[in-house]
Amino acid sequence: MEKVVRDWMRFVAKQTGVRWQNGFFDHRLRSNESLEEKSNYIRQNPMRAGLVSATEPWKYVWPSSDVAPAR
Repeated sequence: MEKVVRDWMRFVAKQTGVRWQNGFFDHRLRSNESLEEKSNYIRQNPMRAGLVSATEPWKYVWPSSDVAPAR
């Protein structure tokens, strides 16, 4: 898994110029954990990093499950 993620991050970085932090933490959702709970945690990362004051203006935010995907 680590090699797959590392190769994917390298590909994305070369294609888009994204700079990734070192390492990663994979987390498998367990039966008592909600996908929406973990998604909300991820959506808050730009705010915790001080990049935005609210998640709404962050164009790279992962939409919530109640938002229809763009077509």
